[in-house]
Amino acid sequence: MRNYSQLTREQRYQISALFNTGHSVTEIAKEIGKHKSTISRELRRNGSKQTYCPKRASKLANVRHKLKPKYRINPLIWEMIKELLQKKWSPEQISGRLKRDQVFNISHETIYQYIYADKKHGGSLYKYLRRKKKYGHRIGGKSPRGQIPHRVSISERPSVVDKKERIGDWEADTIIGKGHKQAIVTLVDRVAKIVRIAKVENKTAEGVKNAIITLLRPYKGLIHTITADNGKEFAQHQEIAQKLDTDFYFATPYSSWERGLNENTNGLIRQYFPKGTSFTELTDKDMEKVMDDLNSRPRKTLGFRTPNEVFYEHLVALH
Repeated sequence: MRNYSQLTREQRYQISALFNTGHSVTEIAKEIGKHKSTISRELRRNGSKQTYCPKRASKLANVRHKLKPKYRINPLIWEMIKELLQKKWSPEQISGRLKRDQVFNISHETIYQYIYADKKHGGSLYKYLRRKKKYGHRIGGKSPRGQIPHRVSISERPSVVDKKERIGDWEADTIIGKGHKQAIVTLVDRVAKIVRIAKVENKTAEGVKNAIITLLRPYKGLIHTITADNGKEFAQHQEIAQKLDTDFYFATPYSSWERGLNENTNGLIRQYFPKGTSFTELTDKDMEKVMDDLNSRPRKTLGFRTPNEVFYEHLVALH
């Protein structure tokens, strides 16, 4: 591959004078002592079909130079980064984890530059970047979800939960599939950020209850609290609490920040199943794949450790 040489300010003025008076690329190259591919590239990137302005060309070249990465990423490292992007790790998570493991020191800004350079050349890595999600709104100023019998407000939840010093305080929610036909039950531990999910055929209180009990039963004895939103699918909260020997609380209506971790986790899961996706064909294997991806992905809030690492370190410490 030919290395294109940089053009000086004077050479750009020469190009302008020659090009705007009808000289060919070959003639211009010969006149100023540059390869014709350099001239062709300059006109293509910084000019137009009819004219070439040296001032504008110089400005464009300077901007491009400032945006250019200061160093190249080793091809092997870049392949590793691409694999992690495809696992839906963010550039910040990749950068932090590579530094933590002393593999390679690279900023997340540099990774973004490479992603958008890849996009410019027709690549698809940008599709793995995060999407911001929108939250729901009130309907007519009233809750559309109805009342849940015997609900216990989050205001009565022990203050130790807010300190995030222990494993075993979970947040619960559901993600709805296309046509409201199926749903995914989501659970996330407030400290370790470990995620547990399961598909339910119908978003009924019975189905959600069974899914939560099945997902958390392996940790029975280490489940201190569960906090959910006010959806009627959590109406059988008393049975869940009894089966898992835990306490069940409900967030204040329209206060999503009280379960901010769960809201964020649902956004991560939506990367795999965007809104409008039918859940009909999803299998337990699909659920396991998403859980494995999320639980083995480093988090900035965990010092770029993974939820699995933090969760099982706590379990070992307890024993």
